[in-house]
Amino acid sequence: MQQKLEPLIYQRLLLTPACTDAYCHGMRTTAKATPASRAREIAPVLKALSDENRLTILLAVADRESSVTELTSATGLSQTLVSHHLKSLRQNGLVVATPVGRSNVYALCCDAIAEPIAVLSMLAGPRDRSTT
Repeated sequence: MQQKLEPLIYQRLLLTPACTDAYCHGMRTTAKATPASRAREIAPVLKALSDENRLTILLAVADRESSVTELTSATGLSQTLVSHHLKSLRQNGLVVATPVGRSNVYALCCDAIAEPIAVLSMLAGPRDRSTT
């Protein structure tokens, strides 16, 4: 039986067809999930993305896998702040940590999240504000 298609924002931002492991994003979706239950699952991820520092870290990790030290240099944030925000990104299934020696290297959780991150980064591009 084919699973019901999720709304576009859910597919594009959290669970693209290339990513078949729904749990990699902390989601436990079912074919019969109600809009309210999907919203409860999506809200923590969107909250993690809504913080400018976490989004900065996520964009840096999307550019290349990095250690906390490298992320500190790339973002200009303190090591403590980077570590604090990485915890939230890990808990929400957006990044994974791979131990390398005495430190961790952080990467996007899966290839499927790279496209939505690129789409989000394009939102900051130049816009013609005269039409608003």
